[in-house]
Parts: sequence; structure tokens; C-alpha cells
Amino acid sequence: MATLDHSHTRPSSSPSVPSGGRLMVWEYLLRCWRRYAIPSLAEAIGTPLLYLLALGLGLGSLVDAGPQSAALGGVSYLQYIAPALLVAAALQIGVSEGSYPAYSRFKWSRVFWGVTATPVTPGQVCDGEVLFIGTRLLAASTLYYLVLLMFGVAGGPAGLLMIPSGMLTGIACAVLILALGAVLQSDGGAFAMVFRFVVVPMTLFSGSFFPITQLPLAVRWLVWISPLWHGNELARGFVLGTAEPCSTIGHAAFLAALFVAGLVLARRLYRRRLIV
Repeated sequence: MATLDHSHTRPSSSPSVPSGGRLMVWEYLLRCWRRYAIPSLAEAIGTPLLYLLALGLGLGSLVDAGPQSAALGGVSYLQYIAPALLVAAALQIGVSEGSYPAYSRFKWSRVFWGVTATPVTPGQVCDGEVLFIGTRLLAASTLYYLVLLMFGVAGGPAGLLMIPSGMLTGIACAVLILALGAVLQSDGGAFAMVFRFVVVPMTLFSGSFFPITQLPLAVRWLVWISPLWHGNELARGFVLGTAEPCSTIGHAAFLAALFVAGLVLARRLYRRRLIV
């Protein structure tokens, strides 16, 4: 008796997954963002701009005339804090976009559940979120770079590299917040605590406004593991022309490793949350 070969007629166990699923999610989020793009970008550069005026020009005039100016390495206080403000703004945008807006698509609007009812996978949803946050960081960092250029504190051609420095810092922190949002069944003030006890102290004590050599050695190790400090050193080195190959590679490698680890974790938690 002849044996029938069913290998070509066996139905597929799952629908085909579109390779452009992550781009579809990115496009959807970008279309949603268009409605409030101008106010969000204005806010993104408004706060650092106020810091630039108040601290860089206002307080900076006192710092430059004081005895502590030597600790800045021979540059003005405005030049010292300018690249750090761009990086700090990128970090805050990344953390903000990765918190309530992304969490709302799990909890309230439940957009993610609808998206993954199609062949788009949870991993592609996470990737689309990351692409969107990266787009936001690129737009805001570029605008702020132009502001620094107007103030004459953007450095030379290498100063352009503070844009990817800020983006890398912001996205490295954003993926960790995306991972947090994927496991929360109820906010319970978790994001508020992240902002209050992580983002604010990191902004104040990561070498943004004064050299970390001013901190006690006993707590300086906390700064060394701060993503913002690595981003500040990376951007400041490009702008001030003090970047050294070894330190630049080290700072970039730390942020890249944090991003990769956070992305892997976020994608795993998105799959766990969205696959029932």
C-alpha cells in the first residue's frame, strides 16, 4: 500500500509574523505623538534651557569668579554644564516616555493587547516602543543641540556627538522603565518613586552641575554606576575636546551594555505579559 506524504499539507501551527511589525508599532506611536509633538518638544528643551540661563549664565558668573573655578578644568561654568543638560534632558524624556505612556497601553487603553491579537509579536511591540522613544530622543536632542549652538557652547564638529551620547543614555534607561511597566499590575506610585528617588538624585549627583571629585570618596562609587555620569562624561569629552579613546570606549560600552541587557529583559517581560 502506498504511503501518503502529508508533509506539504500540514497546516502551520501559527500565523506568519510580519517582519515589519516593529515598524508598524513605531508608526502607530508616531502618529499618536503628532497631536502633541510641539508641546512635548517645547517642554523637553524648555526646562534645560531655563537651567542654562539660570545656572550657566546667572550662577555661572559667580562660579567663574570664585576659587572653585579651577575644578572645572579651565572652562567656563556654562561650557561645563551645557552638554550635561542635554544628556539629562534625554534621560528624563526616555524615562518619562517609558513610564506612564507605555504602561497605559497595558493597563488603561490596552492597545498592546489589540496589537498582539494580530500576527505582531510582543517582542516587536517592545521594539516598536524602543524605536519610538529613540525618535523622540533624536528630535529633542537635536533641538537642544541647536540651542547650545546659538549660545556658542556646542563645541566644534565633534560636539555633534553629544546627540548620540544623549540618545544612548536616554534609551539605556528607558528600556529598564519599559521592563518595570511590563510587570506592574497596578502603578501604586512606582513610577513616582523612580522619578523621586532615582532620576532626581541621579541628575543632581552625576557630575552634571559640579565635578564628582567634590563628593566624598565613600559615595563616589554610586556615581560610577550612574548611567547619567557616563553619558555626561561622554558628551562633555566630545564638546570640550577632552575625550580620550579608552575612557570614551568605556563610557559608551557601559551604556550599550545597559541598553542591551534592559532590552532583552523588557522583551522577555513583554512576552510574559502579553502571551496568555
